[in-house]
Amino acid sequence: MKYFEANFDGLVGPTHNYAGLSVGNVASLNNAKNTSSPKQAALQGLQKMKALADLGMVQGVLAPQERPDVYTLRRLGFSGTDAEVIAKAAKQAPAVFRAVCSASSMWTANAATISPSKDTADGKIHFTPANLTNKFHRSLEPETTGRILKAMFSDERHFHHHQHLPDNDHFGDEGAANHTRLCSEYGETGVELFVFGRYAFDYNKPAPRNFPARHTFEACEAVARLHGLSDDKVVYIQQSPEVIDQGVFHNDVIAVGNQNVLFYHQQAFVDSAQKLDEVKRKFGDKSELYLIEVLDHEVTVQQAIQTYLFNTQVITLPSGEMAIIAPTECRDHPQVSAYLEQLTGRGTPIRQVHYYDVKQSMRNGGGPACLRLRVAMSEAEKQAVNPNVLLNDALFNRLNLWVNTHYRDQISEADLADPLLLNESRTALDELTQILQLGSVYQFQR
Repeated sequence: MKYFEANFDGLVGPTHNYAGLSVGNVASLNNAKNTSSPKQAALQGLQKMKALADLGMVQGVLAPQERPDVYTLRRLGFSGTDAEVIAKAAKQAPAVFRAVCSASSMWTANAATISPSKDTADGKIHFTPANLTNKFHRSLEPETTGRILKAMFSDERHFHHHQHLPDNDHFGDEGAANHTRLCSEYGETGVELFVFGRYAFDYNKPAPRNFPARHTFEACEAVARLHGLSDDKVVYIQQSPEVIDQGVFHNDVIAVGNQNVLFYHQQAFVDSAQKLDEVKRKFGDKSELYLIEVLDHEVTVQQAIQTYLFNTQVITLPSGEMAIIAPTECRDHPQVSAYLEQLTGRGTPIRQVHYYDVKQSMRNGGGPACLRLRVAMSEAEKQAVNPNVLLNDALFNRLNLWVNTHYRDQISEADLADPLLLNESRTALDELTQILQLGSVYQFQR
């Protein structure tokens, strides 16, 4: 049976804005309070999805969250009509209000951790939504994310959904942005790498000093247990506290993997040599495993952050060759573009580089890898996926029309308090659930 990896990209929400909410994310902070373009951001995201579909990849879409989140504002004591709640919150608690307007669910690498059926004890694909407890604006996402995932992957014969981990920083879980799966073929048992920033219950272990470590070792262990993974096919790796303090807020800013390739910076991990030896041992046939280490003199950590060299997608094309899907920032940086050009001729499976413009996302701190959630599956499992979320020419055209109909060209910080924006967003999302046939996944529909 044929196995492959599908990518499900997040549709950028109608309230896409630059509020600078993500401490530890350099791009997010640097662009705080700039005017954003939700329409351009959504169209850029769709264009990247279409480009990967045209390369022969299985490509799907994942719906955004409802924003502004007036339900959370009501929990926090704001009352009245929806318009009154928005006005009061914007005036009395502007920082809280900006948070409940965030369109951060566009970065679906943080939506969940997913283990393919070949790795799990019950032979099903397992989904655990990330709780994202470290950032208030993102901690509002997991319940709706869970409902959307269940609407996309509803067949219980093939898919097993878990509740997100407890809403506590001790079990801080950032999803697939800190998770990589290595395998010889997608249809074979893989080695799942869980990367974390700190130990929640042991304060003697190394941890960053300047920026928060969002993902804990204890969360990694919990997800591996929930998914029924074998201990001899799991590796827990701590992210270097020093690179977190430089602005590497997730592992996918400093490392990325696909099949038998792990592409990473030499400063990415704690106890790097020892942990990579464990990866080799659990992977098995070492001759098939490519560990591509980028050295400091080739690309510095800061250059990697500026260009998101590692927040690229490494994909396997239908031809069997691998390609890197990179933002145009990589192409426009002399040292990084030179590195990528020579990488394709080094005899590794990576033979191509494709550049795409995702500037609206990049300015808020997310590159191509942040925008997608990967699901390795068989053809039979694909047949069990809600077909309305899988991209084809008709859906691409329909979603472009949907964006052009409902999205604003620009949004400033002041625009977020416009009560009409909530109505516009709900109208758009209600139509989207009909296009994708998701049912009533949003609170306003329930």
